[in-house]
Amino acid sequence: MTKSWSPQRWANSITTMLNAVYGDAPERFPVNIPQLAKEYSKQRFPDDPITLVKGASLPGFDGALYRAPSAKKGWGIVYSDAIRSPGRVNFTLGHEFGHYLLHRLAYPDGMECGDQDMVRWDSEYAQIEQQANEFAVGLLMPLDDFRRQIDPKAKPTLDEIGACAARYDVSLIAATLRWLQFTERRSVLVVSRDGFILWARSSDRALKTGAYFKTVGRPPIAVPSLSLAARSDPLNSKGAIEHGADVWLAEPCEEIALVSDHYDFTISLLHLGRAEKRTWMDEDEVEDSFDLMRRKLRIE
Repeated sequence: MTKSWSPQRWANSITTMLNAVYGDAPERFPVNIPQLAKEYSKQRFPDDPITLVKGASLPGFDGALYRAPSAKKGWGIVYSDAIRSPGRVNFTLGHEFGHYLLHRLAYPDGMECGDQDMVRWDSEYAQIEQQANEFAVGLLMPLDDFRRQIDPKAKPTLDEIGACAARYDVSLIAATLRWLQFTERRSVLVVSRDGFILWARSSDRALKTGAYFKTVGRPPIAVPSLSLAARSDPLNSKGAIEHGADVWLAEPCEEIALVSDHYDFTISLLHLGRAEKRTWMDEDEVEDSFDLMRRKLRIE
């Protein structure tokens, strides 16, 4: 039954449909979530469709999925009209559409989602939030299309990742996280605030060679004093900087400062060179919270 479909299967099924409808037409991207959610749910679940998608005052929440009042049928997706980033709005809509497809039967009264639920993508938050994020990522940024924009072997510039963010109408951090999922490079995304690392995400190759920052269950890690992230105006320092060993990691790297897309933190993307040798260590030691949850929740 479709109600037990995984986030990936839902996203792949709808992506296949959209590819058949639009082909290579310019209208294929970005995905028009309000139109898609209402039309798709009406065809697939005519007795329980999404009938409303709108912005509203949601103090403390980025988005919500609400059941319609008793006199009406269906559901409504609501996003906070205080959100300034269009990309953040679009991801919120995709996230709530995911909740509708995956979780509305288990949560008949709906649910409300905070801003962090759609930023971290990790085990700090409930399994259902992780699943809604997986759906939104797969629907808004299909891997086959993303790979055509940036080759898995390429070392993208800020402009190239930004172009993908614009193509999919998502935030720069969402596009960067998606790129990290398929790149063949050793790269690390670091998110910091007030001089300390909040969380980090490594590409698979970086993680397997020991290039990571473990932030869960440990004291805060200060950003390096020589890094772009430590500057008073890091978001205006968009150029790449080459660092020697023992600045960010125990090896040289290239740092690119990324615009925060209205979030209250600084984003640094670290590009590393080829590893001299593979670092073998216990999996629990190298996996940060994102990777632990992704491994535990992976649905084949």
